[in-house]
Amino acid sequence: MSALLRPADARQRPALRQRVFGRRRVLPGSGLSLGFTLFYLSLVVLIPLGGLFWKSTELGWADFLRIAGSERARAAYALTFSASFAAALINGVFGLVLAWVLVRYRFPGRRLLDALVDFPLALPTAVAGLAYTALYVPQGWIGRYFDLLGIQVSYSRLGVVVVLTFISLPFMVRTVQPVLLALEREVEEAAASLGAGRWATVRRVILPALLPAWSTGLAMAFARAIGEYGSVIFIAGNLPRKTEIAPLLIVFQLEEFNYAGATAIAVVLLLASFFTVGVINLLSRRQQRYG
Repeated sequence: MSALLRPADARQRPALRQRVFGRRRVLPGSGLSLGFTLFYLSLVVLIPLGGLFWKSTELGWADFLRIAGSERARAAYALTFSASFAAALINGVFGLVLAWVLVRYRFPGRRLLDALVDFPLALPTAVAGLAYTALYVPQGWIGRYFDLLGIQVSYSRLGVVVVLTFISLPFMVRTVQPVLLALEREVEEAAASLGAGRWATVRRVILPALLPAWSTGLAMAFARAIGEYGSVIFIAGNLPRKTEIAPLLIVFQLEEFNYAGATAIAVVLLLASFFTVGVINLLSRRQQRYG
């Protein structure tokens, strides 16, 4: 036993590791583990998504394009994607500032503020929608001040952006925060010692290091906002071709028992989600490669 505990040179280490640990893996039986993984992934993800595509084939190309490409559907897509992108951009700016403050500053209540970042993930989205609607109606605590300026938040496109910003905030902050924690301050001090000002250091040292994580957080916030339903239906007003989002249009199709039509609109959102997930994976690989 003492011989096993003695340091071994580079040529002896593989043999020593084989003698001590053998061929054991973390999970017993690679074939069984892989089979369970594929079965679970298929049961939870692949089969439902495959069923969605299969149901949409009942329409045929002409009916599929007629429903998924109707004027009402195009207006819903435009609102869903534009509001989601606007919310992601807002969080891209202010979420980055919030993450920076939480990492670089120490102040009373910092832990509470850090915990509140995850609050949109725990709060039921319907509760968030009701709360924002009550706040931003013309008689609400905040809405009355916007009403004096002639700005309507509730039952408008602006209200959709507001609630989507709320529910997608954690994805930006939690994606950027670990990179800020790992960013060495010695690099900033070296840039300052070479004569770089504060803004030059931020622009040339900090932002390039944060760009992959920031882009990933932006894509994740956008993907989260695309599928939001519960909080939006209360504040949007749900006017066809004006403040109606695509998930709500799917619900209307289901209420009319038009399941094939609902799946046609759902497939469009699903393809957009696939594209967004692909972008996230690409950015994550790039971050791992160059990070």
